[in-house]
Amino acid sequence: MDYLEKNLQTVREQIRETAREAGRDPAEICMVAAVKSAEIEEINRLHELGVDCIGENRVQQLLAHWDGLRDRDGLQIHFIGQLQSNKVKYIIDKVCLIQSLDSAHLAAEIEKQSALRNKQTDVLVEINSGREENKGGILPEDAEAFCLSLVSYPHIRLRGFMTMAPKCQDREEYAKYFRQTNALCLDIWYKKLHNNYIPIISMGMSDSFQAAISCGATMVRIGRTLFQGKNT
Repeated sequence: MDYLEKNLQTVREQIRETAREAGRDPAEICMVAAVKSAEIEEINRLHELGVDCIGENRVQQLLAHWDGLRDRDGLQIHFIGQLQSNKVKYIIDKVCLIQSLDSAHLAAEIEKQSALRNKQTDVLVEINSGREENKGGILPEDAEAFCLSLVSYPHIRLRGFMTMAPKCQDREEYAKYFRQTNALCLDIWYKKLHNNYIPIISMGMSDSFQAAISCGATMVRIGRTLFQGKNT
């Protein structure tokens, strides 16, 4: 699995260079390895290489990987895909962050399942920055009211925001969506929620993470780029 080490080194360097170009500290950027297409051996190898945060897109796949993880205590598992309410109970005790909270119904179920386990679950509100009908997420104009509604759930802790930009042709086109989303999120976070700590802003994937970092992302979700070359 030499391709993993090579790809990881390349991604880390790109993150560092992009952050510095934007006048930011590279240490501010957390990379989440999106493991949708990964085998369990690849996930364990990435952890050996220092990747301590992975993102799972599907509940069934997360459960399939679970028993094969060699060092779960040293690994942060995020759920980054669309989450159905009836599947929350299967992952609530396995993930440290749900990045895709996008409805009142899902929030109520996360609250219910968290209360049953006497735990507080960290979440990101997903923003549908491109207003795409086939994607999850809260519309930008509804985000403020939705975030304020989460105050009524004692077992949910809002940590920030996530977005998936539409498929774009170039970095500047991606940046348009990321700049708008970042500005919206910061306005809600500081002016409406009156928080005094830095939010998580999860934006950017393999084809867009550099644009996202230049626009303020504190977390990027990298999948395909990490695993390319595995069959060569």
